[in-house]
Amino acid sequence: MTTNEQVSYRLKLAQGFLNEARQDVDLQRWRSAVDNAQLSVENAAKAVLALLGPVGRTHTPAVLLRQALSQGVFTGENGERVRQLAEQAELLGSDIHIQTDYGDEPGGRSPWELFGEADAHQALATAERAAQLAGEIVQGVQS
Repeated sequence: MTTNEQVSYRLKLAQGFLNEARQDVDLQRWRSAVDNAQLSVENAAKAVLALLGPVGRTHTPAVLLRQALSQGVFTGENGERVRQLAEQAELLGSDIHIQTDYGDEPGGRSPWELFGEADAHQALATAERAAQLAGEIVQGVQS
């Protein structure tokens, strides 16, 4: 896959998971909404990382975005957008990914017990913002 194909693919994944998160909220499937929102944010961040080269398998793209920022890869408006995207990716990071799939094993709480309506709405808002930022960053770099 070329760089542009990888970027496009990750943006498509981010949008698909975002659409499913919206549907989950409408259907009051709170855990599923958070899960899909997390995957949307993760793939939005990976779309931006794909601008730099192949993206490895990671559930912590915020770390890599922050490394790119510290190396001066993204500057100006795009640098600020990447910083904001990294924040969104930290909010819905690997810990949320694990909780939506496995719950709180030591506490004996299932994923459905961990996430409620407020969590779903907050996760959806985070995913909406991350998808927007990723699109703006990609557009800014590719233009």
